[in-house]
Amino acid sequence: MTKALKLGSLLLLTTALSAPALAQDETAGTSPPDAEAGVVQEEQLDISGPGADADEGQEIVVVGNVPNVIRVAPEVVSVLSAADIARTGDGDIAGALQRVTGLSVVGNGYVYVRGLGDRYSLALLNGLALPSPEPLRRVVPLDIFPTSILASSVVQKSYSVNYPGEFGGGVINLTTSAIPREPFFSIGGSVSGDTETTNQLGYTYYGSDTDWTGFDDGARDIPSPLRAALDAGALVNEGNVFSREDIQAIAASLLNAPTTLVQRNRNIPANFAFDVNGGTAWDNGDIRLGLIATAGFSNSWKTRDAVQQSGGLDTIASDFRSVRTDNRIVVNGLIGLGAEFGANKLRWTNLYIRDTLKQARLASGYSLSVGDPDPDLPPQLIRQNTGWFERQLINSQLVGEFKIADVNMDVRIGYANSQREAPYERGFSYLYSEEAGDYVNNLTATGQSATVSFSDLNEDVYNAGLDFSHRLPDTRLTLSGGLSYLNTQRDSVRRDFAYRPADGLGLAVSQERPDYLVSDYNIYTYDILLVETSALAGAAAYKAGLEVFGLYAQAAADLGSTLSFNAGVRYEDGKQSVEQIDLFNQGGIVQPDAIEKSYLLPAATVTWNINPDMQLRVNASKTLARPQFRELAPQIYLDIDSDRQFVGNPFLVDSQLYNAEARYEYYFGREQRLSVAGFFKRIDNPIEAVASFAGGGTLQTTFANAPAADLYGFELEVQKYFPLEGLGGFFANRRAVAIANYTFSQSSLKVDEDDETIINDNRGLRPASEVFGDGDPLTGQSKHLANLQLGLENSERLSQQTLLLTYASERVTNRGPVLGDVRQADIVERPGLRLDFVAREGFMIGDKEIELKFEARNITGTDYLEYQQDEVRIVNNGYDVGTTVSLGLGVKF
Repeated sequence: MTKALKLGSLLLLTTALSAPALAQDETAGTSPPDAEAGVVQEEQLDISGPGADADEGQEIVVVGNVPNVIRVAPEVVSVLSAADIARTGDGDIAGALQRVTGLSVVGNGYVYVRGLGDRYSLALLNGLALPSPEPLRRVVPLDIFPTSILASSVVQKSYSVNYPGEFGGGVINLTTSAIPREPFFSIGGSVSGDTETTNQLGYTYYGSDTDWTGFDDGARDIPSPLRAALDAGALVNEGNVFSREDIQAIAASLLNAPTTLVQRNRNIPANFAFDVNGGTAWDNGDIRLGLIATAGFSNSWKTRDAVQQSGGLDTIASDFRSVRTDNRIVVNGLIGLGAEFGANKLRWTNLYIRDTLKQARLASGYSLSVGDPDPDLPPQLIRQNTGWFERQLINSQLVGEFKIADVNMDVRIGYANSQREAPYERGFSYLYSEEAGDYVNNLTATGQSATVSFSDLNEDVYNAGLDFSHRLPDTRLTLSGGLSYLNTQRDSVRRDFAYRPADGLGLAVSQERPDYLVSDYNIYTYDILLVETSALAGAAAYKAGLEVFGLYAQAAADLGSTLSFNAGVRYEDGKQSVEQIDLFNQGGIVQPDAIEKSYLLPAATVTWNINPDMQLRVNASKTLARPQFRELAPQIYLDIDSDRQFVGNPFLVDSQLYNAEARYEYYFGREQRLSVAGFFKRIDNPIEAVASFAGGGTLQTTFANAPAADLYGFELEVQKYFPLEGLGGFFANRRAVAIANYTFSQSSLKVDEDDETIINDNRGLRPASEVFGDGDPLTGQSKHLANLQLGLENSERLSQQTLLLTYASERVTNRGPVLGDVRQADIVERPGLRLDFVAREGFMIGDKEIELKFEARNITGTDYLEYQQDEVRIVNNGYDVGTTVSLGLGVKF
């Protein structure tokens, strides 16, 4: 839908295409932000999403005053131009979107709408499903999408039936570039560091020769003895299938020291990134063809020196200082081919993203599950972990937008493959021995262990859509409809092993460092065996599937000069299942029933144009939210962003949402606006994250359906420019800009005495009041979100200086751990206040346009804190984030 902005959907349109770090863009034809009000400008915003427009040539064309377009568009539309995105200095779309009213960024680029969690956010690419390169999450980490590969980003907060029914907080639809207006080529690069990591002490391990590229050189491939054992259909333990010699050969075949030996690095290097972008267009008869390509690479480091505690109402049961260093390498590339002929357009987009994390961690502290700590002795326990997490997304889409007689038709098909591989997740735990005066690990006693895990997840997504629209002759009525199909298939396997000696280990051996402890010599000399523990960690393997068929119809009409409406209904039939695989032929697995349900999802919007500068829109709808596979699958995994174990609950059910929203907008000048919106949501069976304790007091997260919840709030946004020409001197060609937005949202769970829930703890149904408190806020939802931009812009050349202030209030990340029938305090996250500064200066060297960009992020030094507050405060995860400074250079040829 290059042309479609459907009536009545409240959306925010964000132009995001720019050759990186440059002021203007040939691909989008962006006009400079300083053009005077009387100057005619054009900006064609390329949007490809579900739905087809019945009006020929209805691309959004900005002519003169931007708000004029917003006023006459059949949507509530805000436009954040490429220049506005550049003002934030963010090279990725996540950074740009976090400045938008009601949006917040959690972790590594996960964008939430109105503070709601990732299950209520939907990401599309050119109108088709976009699986995450982190398949354990639903929401896509948008910080892996550089703005250079995108033509636009649409955030729609109110539902219209042309979108999928899984519409909770909103949808983010990314549109890739198709045909540039003229050939272009640019390169850019940056170097950055932060005060907590760069040139500071951190930890790492060798791995393989090519780890710095994000690709292993084959060293971590599963060795053939282990591969044969994994395919044997039995637990890899000494017994009828495997002899002791077999098990020892398997243990000795594993890559040892390169994945086991953690080393200090007292000078963690700086971060660096670069990208290359190019495009061209040419005519072949009546057909205009386009090619656009981009490639990017980044290598970044982050060290977290964290306090991690867990405990009960008045007791800290475990307390560790954990120092973790992450080396994250992201490789991305896009090749897009486009063709335009008459009123028709074809767009073939091929996207590749690889996001790799190499992680090393050392932790010291105590756990009461091991024994009471002695304050006069060194820390009770030392724990070491290493990991290598490969996440990869390949996405290929073909989209056609056609005008056939007086009918518009959009056709889109796509295939995506997402993978997550984590070979050699290693963990070691050493206990301080007063007898030895040293830390020991005999591989058997409490607090003394060595483990290794291998996991592999593969997901295939097939997606198709067909949309039609037609304006009835001699009427103001437009009819539209369409159908869609989504088929997602996932396979996941996780195999866990522990090293165990056939007999006891002597004190001298148990004092050895990790790579010596599990060396080939010790394996054969002291009969150290691998013992598979996969059956103890939930499902060792599962298959999951989601098949959704959708069909919709809607009508839009003008009811006179000041009133219009858009209404429709969507039918959606979905079947979702998670099947545990009996890898070891043990029997006894109880399979949960598939979630198979059909929905009718209505939506309607009425728009009142109060006067040429003001409008009011009211929307009501019904939508749904399905559980994610990772929320259903009873398989343990480590979430590398929250640094916590997760396990699914196969007894979850769908959530249903009833939504209402009203928005008033006033455009009091060119590029200047004031908007106020109020919203309400009623959610039946919302899915909540619930904390629990695993073995050894490890804090773990699972999921459960709460009975119901209400969410209501309001949004306020204002944008104002102040000309400074009258001040002369430095300010002669400058103007000041002030952009502010604020979102208040209040949520509360509804729990009655007779409500029940299941949290997958072998107890079955239990009173919901043991897990949820009546009136508690939804997890992941901040009551207050605020953004403020204050800056200066030069109207004669590229010169911008901007201060950006972001605030998010506390939000619950997990319902409090349940111990028997007692629920502890909820786990709360404190995002806090963050101040950034971005400066951009453009200049010419010969005929080359150069841009220099300076960024200082988190100037306030706001730290990260996640905690519980009962009789004592338990810091579940707390660390200093530090201030990041970056210097970038872009060249446009």
